[in-house]
Amino acid sequence: MIVKDGYLKNIVDAGGRILECTCGPCIGMGQAPKSGGTSLRTFNRNFKGRSGTKDADIYLVSPEVAVASALNGFISDPRKLGKYPKIEMPDKFEINDNMFIFPTEDGKDVEIIRGPNIQPVPRNEGLKDPLKGFVLLKTGDNITTDDIMPAGAKILPLRSNIPKISEYAFERIDKDFPSRAKSKGGGFIIAGSNYGQGSSREHAAIVPMFLGVKAVIAKSFARIHHANLVNFGIVPLTFSDEKDYDRIDFDDELVIEIGDFSNIVCKNVTKNQTYKLNKNLLGRDLELLKAGGALNYVYNKMRR
Repeated sequence: MIVKDGYLKNIVDAGGRILECTCGPCIGMGQAPKSGGTSLRTFNRNFKGRSGTKDADIYLVSPEVAVASALNGFISDPRKLGKYPKIEMPDKFEINDNMFIFPTEDGKDVEIIRGPNIQPVPRNEGLKDPLKGFVLLKTGDNITTDDIMPAGAKILPLRSNIPKISEYAFERIDKDFPSRAKSKGGGFIIAGSNYGQGSSREHAAIVPMFLGVKAVIAKSFARIHHANLVNFGIVPLTFSDEKDYDRIDFDDELVIEIGDFSNIVCKNVTKNQTYKLNKNLLGRDLELLKAGGALNYVYNKMRR
């Protein structure tokens, strides 16, 4: 409709580029600024390196500021361009779904053909009690999902191949994490405040699950990542006493007694210490964790 009404021509004539409606520049896939440069972005992410250039900076701005600044070549007040344009909504929106390929009514006999870079989504095991393992990684505050599972041109093509993409987990923090997790048979992550902030990408939970992470113990979690951990069977726990964060070190051996989730205790075998842990889980969360994640939960219900 913006083509018929002429709006698209105005945008293109002004120098605008038409991109696919996907993440694109939001994760640094194109339109990356120069090294040490600064760009204006209308996305909701301005984390380090998010623009596609590690040492570049980002200002988050409104679409109006972005347009005015792009036209002028410097950061501009859009109100100086003139009156705010009035956009009238159409009486009826055109709907064109001829590009959709709808599934068959009975999909039982449909053969799934996967290319060489597409692997089945791995499934977790059911929750074990107690959870045993070593501290695979200890992080600070405000770890983003970009830190956990980076994106970008090199890694994004592997999004449907969890074994391969897992080789890049925590690449920005500790490149040895994937190999260590595999050699230890999984374990635990200790984190500071606001663990998992940023993009809601599920891969930041799928990949640690694939690498055997059984639980993340943090001072606090970002809300969406907390939900994603539950969905893939990783137990998100918080310290009852945040000072216990400083008492746990990398490679400590831990045993976490879950029980019925009412009294969760972590025993540090290495230091002979005990810590009280808390949960922020609803009834359905507990069911998902016991099943080993949402996929197992749904699969088990379908088999009944």
